[in-house]
Amino acid sequence: MERAIDRIEPFQRAIAKAHLASAGISIDALDHKPLIAVANSWNEICPGHEPLKQLAEEVKKGILEAGGEPIEFNTVAMCDGIAQGSPGMRYCLPHREIITDSIEAMVAGEGVFDGIVFLGACDKIVPAMLNAAARLDLPSILVTAGPCVPKIKPSQSKELRQRFLRGEITERQLIEGTLKYYTGPGICPFLGTANTMGALCESLGMMLPGGSLIPSSTSMRRFSARKSGEVLMKMVENQVKPSQIMTKNALENTVTLLSALGGSLNAMIHLPALAAELGLSLTWEEIAKITSKTPVLTAIVPNGDETVVDLHFAGGVPAVMKELAPVLHLEEKAADGRTWREVLAETEDGDRTTIHTMADPISKADGIQVLYGNLAPDGALVKTSAVPEDYRVFTGTAKVFDSEEDCYVAFREKQIHEGDVLIVRYEGPKGGPGMKELHRITEIIKGIPGTAVITDGRFSGASGGLSIGYLCPEAAEGGPIALVKDGDKIFVDLKKEILHLEVTDEELEARRKAFVPRQARAEKGLLKRYAQTVNSAKTGATVI
Repeated sequence: MERAIDRIEPFQRAIAKAHLASAGISIDALDHKPLIAVANSWNEICPGHEPLKQLAEEVKKGILEAGGEPIEFNTVAMCDGIAQGSPGMRYCLPHREIITDSIEAMVAGEGVFDGIVFLGACDKIVPAMLNAAARLDLPSILVTAGPCVPKIKPSQSKELRQRFLRGEITERQLIEGTLKYYTGPGICPFLGTANTMGALCESLGMMLPGGSLIPSSTSMRRFSARKSGEVLMKMVENQVKPSQIMTKNALENTVTLLSALGGSLNAMIHLPALAAELGLSLTWEEIAKITSKTPVLTAIVPNGDETVVDLHFAGGVPAVMKELAPVLHLEEKAADGRTWREVLAETEDGDRTTIHTMADPISKADGIQVLYGNLAPDGALVKTSAVPEDYRVFTGTAKVFDSEEDCYVAFREKQIHEGDVLIVRYEGPKGGPGMKELHRITEIIKGIPGTAVITDGRFSGASGGLSIGYLCPEAAEGGPIALVKDGDKIFVDLKKEILHLEVTDEELEARRKAFVPRQARAEKGLLKRYAQTVNSAKTGATVI
């Protein structure tokens, strides 16, 4: 097998080897072994990333045992949980592009690597690494840290937060109580974006089957990391590339899994962005076609009161996919080289208390929906599986805010009441800029009955209630959400996929003619460049 370093001009190859050898890589390895990049997002800030230093050592063992030479480098990784509810959240989605670009720069810029093992976790990092794998198209596999193991139920954690908001417990009590849910390093144990995207890596063929939800800091998690290094070497030997694995059919399988899990809405921007990197197309309309006929088979928080650790011990992603087999493309490949038909033939049925069958689902075809109407001509998204039944047809009165911060002020001043529909705008990709998650707003409205949120911003995968986001076109582009006024009536019908502003066409047109765009925030650096180059949420919030 010809190695990447062998393709370098002889004099430059010799000098490159000298530099690598001076970093501690043996000359013999440089002469004979494939060089494998270990792209690690380890840091001491994000709990989902703290275990990755140790897991990288396990990955390296697998690579070395299979005849490769691992070379590790790092990239950045933000924690959305820390950034939530602050201006810092505007950097979370843009830093997806930073991660992808930084890995591209290291791998393509050095030009010596034959394959890549990506070590990541959490909301934007795994999608960024998938994008990098697609862009570089070298044999690749992903490894995550796995979820921490909670000692209390999700509902107990939520109640702690509500008690703090009601002033019933102190900050210290909230922190200590929450540490019974987030018990240590690892990914947050709910079905947020982090665990959703990890699970989807399995169906995409970019992670070992069953590998995404193995609990953090366990022997099985370490064994899986080591096995991933070994499997990557087989990919290098056989020149199996991401473009051969992440096909259109694999993307469709992944949307089916997303819907059956009731996974994070953020996948609806990450999957179209990944498709674009692959030279494919995956539209919201295509996604909706699949989600409209795929039942929800699990009740993992925020869709219920179980965690992803419960899902792992019930059989994990392979057991869910086994139930979905009749509607999957089973000849697509898993990361270990087997077809999904072969994988699922060897997969045991899942525990029925956690993983339901297609014939007896948790709910029918309402995991994720795309809503349309005069308020969202290009669509808006809702995680219907997390919306109570009595909120799925809803009429409320608009209360308009031009930023998340303004909405917080209204909450603190007790200006939000039953029947209000909170319109939080200018939080889209351009308007933010950066498209913040408004998870803290969704937590607030849980304590105020009869309320809803509609925004051109995003939501955390943990968000619940009637929370409609990703609305297109966004306010900064003159979308109808920019024309809503306090007191307008808003009608939502999830059963008919309708999001309607109850204003006449004539009145809406008059408002459009009189519309003066809000002056954009004076930004500099990353956010300024991002606002100038980012596309619509509907196309994945990609940058051009």
